[in-house]
Amino acid sequence: MKIGIVCYPTFGGSGVVATELGIELSKRGHEIHFITYNQPVRLELLSNNVHYHEVNVPEYPLFHYQPYELALSSKLVDMVKLHKIEILHVHYAIPHAYAAYMAKKMLQEEGIYVPIVTTLHGTDITLVGSHPFYKPAVTFSINKSDAVTAVSSSLKEDTLRLFDIKNEIHVVPNFIDLEKYNHNFTDCQRGMMANDSEKIITHISNLRPVKRVQDVISVFYNIQKEIPAKLMFIGEGPEKENIELQCQELGILDKVIFFGRSNEIDKILCFSDLFLLPSQTESFGLAALEAMASGVPVISSNTGGIPEVNKQGVSGYLSDVGDIDDMTTNALHILSDDTRLKTFKENARSESLKFDLHAIVPQYEAIYEDTLTKCLVL
Repeated sequence: MKIGIVCYPTFGGSGVVATELGIELSKRGHEIHFITYNQPVRLELLSNNVHYHEVNVPEYPLFHYQPYELALSSKLVDMVKLHKIEILHVHYAIPHAYAAYMAKKMLQEEGIYVPIVTTLHGTDITLVGSHPFYKPAVTFSINKSDAVTAVSSSLKEDTLRLFDIKNEIHVVPNFIDLEKYNHNFTDCQRGMMANDSEKIITHISNLRPVKRVQDVISVFYNIQKEIPAKLMFIGEGPEKENIELQCQELGILDKVIFFGRSNEIDKILCFSDLFLLPSQTESFGLAALEAMASGVPVISSNTGGIPEVNKQGVSGYLSDVGDIDDMTTNALHILSDDTRLKTFKENARSESLKFDLHAIVPQYEAIYEDTLTKCLVL
C-alpha cells in the first residue's frame, strides 16, 4: 500500500507513535509518505519506502494566524496525485482529520477517492475537542473519517461521551519496539548517576501542569527520607522553574538531576528502579510503557488509559490523582525489599510485551485493508 501519514513532528507521544508506525510499515513493504511541517524527530533515515514532504505555510499580512489547515489540505492533494497515495492515516482529529477531509473532497472533484483513517490520541479530544469553539469541527471530522481508532478504551469512552459520534471507534493501543529496550550498559555507567546504595527514581514528561510534576517531587521527598535515592527528571516544560524552587525549598536539590531533553533515555531507564507518573490525565501512558519495557515498575495515578498499561500489584501500583501518601506507601513497598523489587521489574517487562509493535502494527494494516475494501465497494 501507499500510505500518507499526517502527524505532529514533535517529541509528543502521538508524533513518536505515528513515526514508529510509518517506519515499521515501510519495513513490511509499504510505501510511506510523511506529510507535515517538519521532519518528525524520530524519522532519522529516509529510504525508498519512506518519504517526507514538508508543508510550507506562506505568510500573508492579511491573516492574523497563518492558515496551516489550508496549506496542509493543498499539500495532501498534491502528494496524493503525485505519488498515487491510496490511503491517508491522520493522527489527531484537529487539525489533521479536518484538513484531510477537505483534501478528500477536492480530490473527489477530480475523480480520485482516498479514504481517511483517523487516530485519536487524547489532547484532541479531552482538551481541544471538548472546547465549545472546536466541538462541532471535531465531531464532523471524526464522523467523516472512513475509519477511526483510539489509543485506549478510556479514550474511546471519553470520545463517545463528549461527542455525538456515528462512526465505530476501534481501540488500537500505542506500542513500542521492544528490541530497542534490550540494553547492554555497564554498571560503571550507573555510577555516574547514583551511588550503589541509592535507588534511582525517574520521571519523563513535557513538564506541563497536567503531569502534576510537583507530586513527583513530593513523592520522591517522602521516599528519600526512608531510602537513599536520586531523582532523574527528563524533559522540558513550563513547570521546570517551579519544581526547581520546590526542590530548593525542600533541601533536596542535590538529589535531583534535570536532564532536559535527553537522547539517553534508554540508559537512564535501564538503571532506574522506579518510574513516577502521577498525571492528572493520560489517554494512554506511553512514558510508563517505555519504563516498563526497560524493566522499571511504575507508580502512577489511576486516570485515563494508564490502568490499561500499568497493572495494579503486578507492574506497579495505581493511586487516586493527588494521593501522595498512597503513592509513597506503594513506592516504599517496592523499593524496601530487593527481592520484591526484582519481581516487580520482571513483571513490568513481561506486561510490556503485550504492546510490542509486531503485535500492534498488523492491527493497523487490517484496518487499512478493510477500509480500502469498503471504499472499493462504494
